[in-house]
Amino acid sequence: MISSGLAPTHGLRAAYAESVARLQQAYAALPAGTPVRLGKATSNLFRPRARTASRLDVRDFSGVIDLDPTERWADVLGMTTYEDLVDATLPHGLMPLVVPQLKTITLGGAVTGLGVESTSFRNGTPHESVIEMDILTGDGQVVTARPEGEHRELFFGFPNSYGSLGYALRLRIELEPVRPVVHVVHERFDNADKLTDRLAQLCAEGPERPDFLDGTAFSPDEMYLTVGRWADAAPGPLSAYTYMNIYYRSLQERSDDWLSVRDYLWRWDTDWFWNSRAFFVQRPWVRRLVGSKRLRSDTYWKVKSYEDRWHLAARVDRWRGQPAREDVIQDVEVPVDRLPELLAFLDAETGIRPVWICPMQGRDDRKWPLYDMDPSLLWVNVGFWSTVALPQGASDGYHNRRVEQEVTRLGGRKSLYSTAFYEQEQFWDLYGGDVYHRLKAEYDPEHRLLDLYDKTVRRR
Repeated sequence: MISSGLAPTHGLRAAYAESVARLQQAYAALPAGTPVRLGKATSNLFRPRARTASRLDVRDFSGVIDLDPTERWADVLGMTTYEDLVDATLPHGLMPLVVPQLKTITLGGAVTGLGVESTSFRNGTPHESVIEMDILTGDGQVVTARPEGEHRELFFGFPNSYGSLGYALRLRIELEPVRPVVHVVHERFDNADKLTDRLAQLCAEGPERPDFLDGTAFSPDEMYLTVGRWADAAPGPLSAYTYMNIYYRSLQERSDDWLSVRDYLWRWDTDWFWNSRAFFVQRPWVRRLVGSKRLRSDTYWKVKSYEDRWHLAARVDRWRGQPAREDVIQDVEVPVDRLPELLAFLDAETGIRPVWICPMQGRDDRKWPLYDMDPSLLWVNVGFWSTVALPQGASDGYHNRRVEQEVTRLGGRKSLYSTAFYEQEQFWDLYGGDVYHRLKAEYDPEHRLLDLYDKTVRRR
């Protein structure tokens, strides 16, 4: 539910307080010594997790408690999906400062993990627009963390902790105004150096700076930057990519496009970027058979989870005499001037194409120690999601380890939503070990929650 005015919605806040009390009781009753997982319907993690974990029922923590359209903030429960959040804010002419590409990503998940999208070059990542948050910590307490005050260090150490310090139950976030339409222009480049120069130019402050910016690299000599700007109306019919039309193909087919704000925000979700092709649903007859309501990222995620459990494709490959394949599903960030090197590495070592390119920069000079990136620099997120054949005699992890080594060499960082293979010492050097261990000792002294290394690398 969402409040319609500026006054606090006391009924919703009272219901929230009751839900918090029930959750604390449920958490206290969980068996000691077993991993804890949230009992929610969706996930966007791509790493195995312990099936023996105790599940914490958080179904009550979805929805918007309050929204102030004048001051541009919203109080949002942590398990609220961005699909529901956008549905609540758009009627007020507002949206979150960063809306991750997939509808079922939750606000709490995007903050305790990391999110990035085409506004990230001017708005940073989702945690940078958080004003305050209520966190259920590992010791069973619920604290309100703000950029100042008693729990300041937890506020800044929470992003990239992936539920290993606690779970965000309520977040107050900033919002920004929208206009009805987004006009996008797809600029083509025939090499990575030209694309990188143009990307840096567009991200710089000035009259040419757009409202949205991301890119797609189809091959070493076919790359696009998609430059988006707000508009009040389109000169003709709006495009839609929620059924038969496929968004990423439109980049190669037209130089510009006009989408409603809602369709722009979810342009990647219908086909999970381009990964729906693995499920054959980019064929028109399959698309019609599946229907528009099932053309969603969470549909493909469920199929992918089934495959991860039963390995049907791997069995078929063995029967056909094909080499074993490794999932290489990663998002990494490198300084903008190292982007051409990373793309060349991916071409030479993995052959994965297309890849997604998204510039990002901190909103201000604040530091987030568990994912320490210099906020004065322009960074580029590169997302690549596929399988790659293993060389003869190589074991699973071969390609992902090489990616980690290259990203580290380039001075970059790797998101932890997928598989990771770092040795402990290097991991803690990269991901704020000193700060993390201090926070763990303060907020989860009995280690009821798995620590970050166990959760993301050891996958316990």
